[in-house]
Amino acid sequence: MTVEWARARVEARIDLHALRANVEVLADRAGHADLMVVVKANAYGHGLIPVARAAREAGAAWLATAVPEEALALRAAGVGGRMLTWLWTPGGPFAEAIRREVDISVSGQWDLAEIVAAAREVGRTARVHLKVDSGLGRNGCPLREWPDLIEAALKAQADESIEVVGIWSHLAVAEDPTHPSVAAQAEAFRDALRRAEQAGIRPEVRHLANSAAISLLPEMRFDLVRGGLSTYGIEAAPSASEGLRPVMTLASRFSSVKRVPAGHGVSYGLEYRTAGETTLGLVPIGYADGIPWQAGNRGEVWAAGRRRTVAGRVAMDQFVVDLHGDPAEAGDEVLIFGPGDQGEPTAADWARAADTIPYEIVARIGANVPRVYLGA
Repeated sequence: MTVEWARARVEARIDLHALRANVEVLADRAGHADLMVVVKANAYGHGLIPVARAAREAGAAWLATAVPEEALALRAAGVGGRMLTWLWTPGGPFAEAIRREVDISVSGQWDLAEIVAAAREVGRTARVHLKVDSGLGRNGCPLREWPDLIEAALKAQADESIEVVGIWSHLAVAEDPTHPSVAAQAEAFRDALRRAEQAGIRPEVRHLANSAAISLLPEMRFDLVRGGLSTYGIEAAPSASEGLRPVMTLASRFSSVKRVPAGHGVSYGLEYRTAGETTLGLVPIGYADGIPWQAGNRGEVWAAGRRRTVAGRVAMDQFVVDLHGDPAEAGDEVLIFGPGDQGEPTAADWARAADTIPYEIVARIGANVPRVYLGA
């Protein structure tokens, strides 16, 4: 009942038909490489378990999460197949990941040591992917420490504590193939591969390409590619969005429609005043639901037959649009963003209005917003 009440206020419609089609497009673009679908951060806000299942149905060979909690949640829900997780901290659930046959990324000596100890505790061999920092500067083993990590991994592999099944890295500016960092990172990654293979490591998969690189950098595909944002139909780069369809539509309803006189102030700070007598529509969602505060007076919605701009500041649980006298009633639908079929804004449009990236627009939609799955 609580969910139904919430749906009267707001709902995120997740089009699993579109998601499956996107997976098929990306798998086709990957060519000889397998496709890994990234479902981190609650599948970029779309819903971890339904999205993972749909991706598997569409042919995704691998799934991936950043944090182990999500990988283990997928296993608890019965989602099988190859799965990688990479964002670990000391004391993490390494033993449980090994028991549940989740591949584990290793970026240095501390996590390798914890994995070896967990593997011995469980009595099973851990599958690991060695990650090298080829230039992004986040997770990954520094290049100067790479030989030592290889040596330690080979020692652990010799006593069957681990099996090195992957070597990988992550591109920083894949959306711009001409950026000098792209060639530099590719060279660093290939050098790291050579060093590992010369030392005796024979990985099953080598992976570097993310969403943008799948389309724009075919030479970076190796054995496996990672489809993140593109899986959800949002452009990772303007030239890489062809054939992909946005999966999430965020919809609300007017909770109030009223006439006000000219010069009437709207929302905190009174940064918007009506130019003449007009109609204001109140949309009962706000930044607590994931609507960017920064989009006040800039973000657009689709309501009463056309796009309307947010009037004034976005509040915690509501915002206002000026309908300029057009007819509307409480209960009428308001489309915040979607694929654009009716003229509604897209998540990319909201990202521009809020000076952010589309990733944040979809991923920040709150857990209190019900997800409704179409094509489940």
